[in-house]
Order: sequence, then C-alpha cells, then structure tokens
Amino acid sequence: MNPDAIRGHLDGMLLAVLEEGPLHGYGIIEALYRRSGAALDLPTGTVYPALRRLERAGWIDGSWSTVGGRRRRTYTLSRAGRRELAGRRSEWIRFSGVVGSVLGGVT
Repeated sequence: MNPDAIRGHLDGMLLAVLEEGPLHGYGIIEALYRRSGAALDLPTGTVYPALRRLERAGWIDGSWSTVGGRRRRTYTLSRAGRRELAGRRSEWIRFSGVVGSVLGGVT
C-alpha cells in the first residue's frame, strides 16, 4: 500500500487498535498488519513517533514494564482518546462516502 494513502489517518488507526486493549509498540504494529489483511506493514520509525505524539496529546497513556529482561512501553487508550476516536470515525465515514461517490463512477 502506498504510504501516502495513510497520511492523515495513522493516528485514528492507532487509536482504533488500542480500543481493543493495552498493547506495546510492536503489538500495535502487528495488530495494524493483521487488521489490514497484511496491507499495512509499517516501520517502527513511523509508528513510534506517532505514539509519542498521541501520548503528548493526551489520547493515549503509556507505562514502562520489563518483560523477559527487556523494557517496553505499553499503551492504553485514554478517555480523551476514546472521544477523539469517535470523532475520527465519524469524519472517516463522511470522507470515505464522498470519495466513494466520486470514484464510484458515473451514475
């Protein structure tokens, strides 16, 4: 998938993945890959900066833990993040409907 196609939608997709429950960074990448039918194979250099941005915005909360001797940060969706996700979903439904109307062909 063209990386430009997800520009502007990555934050919403990350919030949606975290709606299922807490995940560490690599788990988020795996969930995006799985939920997209393997269409989204995003590099850590794309996902981790976005997670830090979402945390600064207050939409996710992160906490450090040690598993198997390795430190990792686990993220959860905050209350503000749930509100943001609801707004982004509504916006996506409107947007995808408009684009579908235009690209769907002549009626």
